[in-house]
Amino acid sequence: MEKKFVVKGGNRLTGDIYVSGAKNAAVAIIPAVILSDGPCTLENVPKISDVSIGLKILEEMGASVDMVDDTTFRIDATGLRNSAVPYEMARKMRASYYFLGACLGKFRKAMASMPGGCPLGDRPIDMHLKAFETLGAHVDIVNGVVNVESDSLYGGHIYFDKVSVGATMNAVLAAAKADGLTIIENAAREPHVVDLANFLNSMGADIMGAGTDVIKIRGVGYLRGTTYSIVPDQIEAGTYMIAAAATKGDVTIHNVIPKHLESITAKLEKIGVKIEEFDDAVRVSTPNPLVKANVKTSPHPGFPTDMQPQIATLLTLVEGPSLVTETIWDSRFAYVEELRRMGANITIDGKVAIIEGTGKLRGAPVKACDLRAGAALIIAGLAAEGVTEIEDIHHIERGYEDMEKKLRGIGADIEKRYFPGEPVAKSC
Repeated sequence: MEKKFVVKGGNRLTGDIYVSGAKNAAVAIIPAVILSDGPCTLENVPKISDVSIGLKILEEMGASVDMVDDTTFRIDATGLRNSAVPYEMARKMRASYYFLGACLGKFRKAMASMPGGCPLGDRPIDMHLKAFETLGAHVDIVNGVVNVESDSLYGGHIYFDKVSVGATMNAVLAAAKADGLTIIENAAREPHVVDLANFLNSMGADIMGAGTDVIKIRGVGYLRGTTYSIVPDQIEAGTYMIAAAATKGDVTIHNVIPKHLESITAKLEKIGVKIEEFDDAVRVSTPNPLVKANVKTSPHPGFPTDMQPQIATLLTLVEGPSLVTETIWDSRFAYVEELRRMGANITIDGKVAIIEGTGKLRGAPVKACDLRAGAALIIAGLAAEGVTEIEDIHHIERGYEDMEKKLRGIGADIEKRYFPGEPVAKSC
């Protein structure tokens, strides 16, 4: 059976909504448990399909995974002897490549298929493999399967030609138990990089500089079990911030770290959104008309690429021209054709979207091209006149926990429906 979201627009979102654990941290921390020499308990784990796949991969590889409650899991990977990631599972999840770094660090060998996930253009893992080779590993790729192996791992000096979150985190995983000192230059600084380092340090790793562009890792021989709570999801929080703004609502978003939201907050304030910050919450309201703005994505602490489709959707609801420039992924504008179905006036010129805001959208049948595009279409549906039906919502469920339930809690008219019929025309 296919699934879709049916959204009736026009409701002003008001009230309180709670953010789950960070997807981008969880999908790296779950493989990182392989490095532990004792059982680990992970708290604030988001209930999303990417996490479910990651936990199933661990089980298939021989780890025991026990659910303590909805968001807490006890994982014992100490008996794990298999360093090969199940092929089909790896292909369903881009972040499956973190199993390469974790298994290489633990077993000095790893095997996994090239990763799957959202179709955002070319996703080479060259920098990941370069990092492994710098640490003394031999890399071989045959028929789409990556084999990494080393007689011994030793510290090295890794310099990334461009900032890569995935390569930075994979290098940290592989180096945590390598002999000697590893230095990573031009490292990614995202909150989930810091969260992975904090998790490993809680087990006894020696990692310094996470959150800066230089990370130093002194390898250790033993990592104890730990209990660790995953950081809140900044992208989920940002998505609800924009949903509140798009519906001219008044929403308080709880379980956030306001500092992680600074680039999103700054841009929304420039557009005219009012944001009040508290210790672990932000309140979003729109007392004044919104205004046009230009947005350019860049690595942290810049505006996140994972928020680009959402803010582009908001700018279609603002009178006048805005520019959105994408600097991270080659194919992150595939969702634009779907917004055009809803009346948006957007022209793509290379890596720039030229948005002629009209102040309104209308409901239409659309398709989620990828995770964040799907979230953007939900925002569009909430703000549009009429009914929007969104198909291929499995993309959305990869990264948002119970999104429709959370949105209904603040006044959205959204429901999930199952259907056997033909999908809508696909343009992305």
